[in-house]
Amino acid sequence: MHKHVVHNTKMKKIFIISTLILSLVSFNCSAQKNETKTTISEIKKGTFPKPIGYVNDFERIFTTEQKDKLENTISNFENLTTNEIVIVTIESIYPYKNIKDYSTDLANNWGVGKKGKDNGLVIVFSKRLRLIQISTGNSTEKILTDEICKSVLDQKIIPELKNGNIYGGIEIGLAELIAKWK
Repeated sequence: MHKHVVHNTKMKKIFIISTLILSLVSFNCSAQKNETKTTISEIKKGTFPKPIGYVNDFERIFTTEQKDKLENTISNFENLTTNEIVIVTIESIYPYKNIKDYSTDLANNWGVGKKGKDNGLVIVFSKRLRLIQISTGNSTEKILTDEICKSVLDQKIIPELKNGNIYGGIEIGLAELIAKWK
């Protein structure tokens, strides 16, 4: 009888220890899952740098004079029309898988375009990744359709980029977009 009680007590201890270990393992796994979700969502929220002006050269591609010239062109256009344009150079689109989604979310996050008018346009470019995207607000897209933006990219901007003339490509593309948007 005594052996049976000792054996039962050992079994109870083993059962209790096993239950604790399983509880800890499952708690740890669910904590890790929640932590992963939180981390990904925090990365998604924190993906975009803070805007610094019309030209946000985070990749440090343009000279001061080039940035000033682009800023003046965009500022003058906005003063005439209220339409907003932002140029962004970036080294990474992480955690995004494509520049189109990155560019659209960046424009929405920054609030490019006047509230209620949805009249914004964003040009996102990465020399390092060799990517470029033009994203438009809903009102802007009625004038600067996807076809027009693609044409400006293919016929004006990209040929200059391929020749190594990054500033010239952006400047020519910007001028073409402004001319078609007036």
